[in-house]
Amino acid sequence: MPNQKRTALALASGLAGAAVLLAAPAAHATVVDVDYKCKTPIGDKAAVSPIDIKSVRSGSGYKLTMSFQKGVSSSPVELGKGAMNPSAVIEVGGADPGQLTVTGPANTAAIPANSPIKISDLSGTYTPKKGGKVTFTAGVLTIKALGTTTTCTPANSPGPSLTLDVTAAGGGGTPAEPSTENALPKTGPMDSAIALGTLGGTVLLTGAAGVLWLTRRGQRTAG
Repeated sequence: MPNQKRTALALASGLAGAAVLLAAPAAHATVVDVDYKCKTPIGDKAAVSPIDIKSVRSGSGYKLTMSFQKGVSSSPVELGKGAMNPSAVIEVGGADPGQLTVTGPANTAAIPANSPIKISDLSGTYTPKKGGKVTFTAGVLTIKALGTTTTCTPANSPGPSLTLDVTAAGGGGTPAEPSTENALPKTGPMDSAIALGTLGGTVLLTGAAGVLWLTRRGQRTAG
């Protein structure tokens, strides 16, 4: 009976350790409404678009993707396929402040005159110089089309669309504390989940080894 209790405790300890590791969140993302005020060749325009920023681990950095859920600005004439090229700035705050420029492909279909311009997903690679909690917030959007430039600036001081715990390239900087945010959207690659799963598996394997040792010890004692 004592051996059975020790075996149960060892298994419970291994499972608890794995659960803690797998439950530790690494990022928090949210969709933020951004009130863009645009300076266009034909005058000022305004539009509110929900902005979503996601991240995927890429080598020593993170590939960030900025998505616009509604169109911004418009053109008095039709923009033919490939006529519009967007880019934007993502403001980086927290432990590693700075800016990141994200770009995207030209429009794949013609945009009718006087209709909202749907911006394609914009992406870029962020490589942290310092470790810690970092925020990513929508900045200035630039639209180039037919030889003109439209600049759209957030006017409502939007909050971050993404908060991420990062480690500097090469292991430098201060490792981040586990995030206390409740939400854990799909902001990272599967390899992060696999890495956590591997750590959890290590705990479980250690627990299994303890079970075998206790069982064999019990058998020798009984013998």
